[in-house]
Amino acid sequence: MYPDLFRADLAAKPSALADLAASLRAENPFAGLGDVRRVVFLGMGSSRYAAGVAALRLRRAGIDAVAEYASALPYRPGPGTVVVAISATGGSREVLDALAEHEGHVALTNVEGSPVTEGARLVVPMLAGPEKGGVACRSFQHTLGLLLALEEHLTGRPLNVPELLLRAADASADLLERRWLDAALELLDGPDGLYAIAPAERLSSAEQSALMVREGPRRVADACETGDWAHVDVYLTKTRDYRALLFPGSRYDAQAMEWVTQRNSTVLAVGGEVEGARASVRYPGDADPDVALLTETLVAELIAAAWWN
Repeated sequence: MYPDLFRADLAAKPSALADLAASLRAENPFAGLGDVRRVVFLGMGSSRYAAGVAALRLRRAGIDAVAEYASALPYRPGPGTVVVAISATGGSREVLDALAEHEGHVALTNVEGSPVTEGARLVVPMLAGPEKGGVACRSFQHTLGLLLALEEHLTGRPLNVPELLLRAADASADLLERRWLDAALELLDGPDGLYAIAPAERLSSAEQSALMVREGPRRVADACETGDWAHVDVYLTKTRDYRALLFPGSRYDAQAMEWVTQRNSTVLAVGGEVEGARASVRYPGDADPDVALLTETLVAELIAAAWWN
C-alpha cells in the first residue's frame, strides 16, 4: 500500500462519481434481474459494511434482505432469492468459496473479468477505476451508490441516484480542499486510538472510517452504532483519552454526548452541529442523509492519509 497514491485516489473521487452518474443515466445496470423476492448480500470488509446498510434500507422498504459474512456460508438460495456478491478486486477468497455451490448470482466488482464474475447472471461494474494506493476507498463509495441504484430498481422509490452522486461529488470536492484538516488532526491525535460513531442507517460510515485508520496509518480504531454506544463503548470514556468522530442523525446523539461531556472526552462532529462536540466539519448537502452516506467517510480517509504520510 502506498500513502501518496492513496491521497491521489481520494482526490479522484469527484470525477469518478461523475462518471458513475453518467453511466447510470445511460443505463440501469439491474434491469435484467427479473422477479426478486429476497436479496442476500455477500461480502467481506468494506463490501460487507456497504451491504449491511443496503439490506437495512431494503427491509425498511418491505423487501426481505440480509447482508452476510461470505465466510459464514456456503449459501444455498431458494426460489426468488438473488445473491449479490460484492468484491472490489473480484478475488476475495471467502466470497468465491461461498459462490462455489451455485451459479446465477449478481457480481458487483471493480475488475472486469475477475473470478467473482464467473457463473454470474449479471455483472455490475463499480467503475471506480484503479485504486493505486491499495486501499478500497472509491470502490466503497461506488458500491454504496450502486446499491442505492439497486434499491431504486427493486422498490420503485425515486432516489434519482445520478443526481445524488453528483451532489456527493460536489460535497467531496469541498472536503478535499482540507480547510478543516489541521484542526481535526490536532483534536483527534490521542494516545488511545480513534473511534467512529454513526446511526444504524449509516453504520457503514463508522465502520469504514475505523478501517481506514487501521489499514493506512495502522492505528487503533473501532466503530460503534450510536444507540449501542451507551451499552458497549461508553466505558472507554471513563479510563481512556477517548476521541471520536460522530456522524450525527441518530435520535440517540444526545444520549452519547451527555456521557462525552461529563467525562471531558473529545468528539468531532461530521456533517452537523452537535452540542458538546469540540468542533464540526461541514460540507454542502450534509443535511441530506443520502448525501452524507456517500460522502462523510472522506473525512476519516483524509485524516488517515495525513497520519499515514
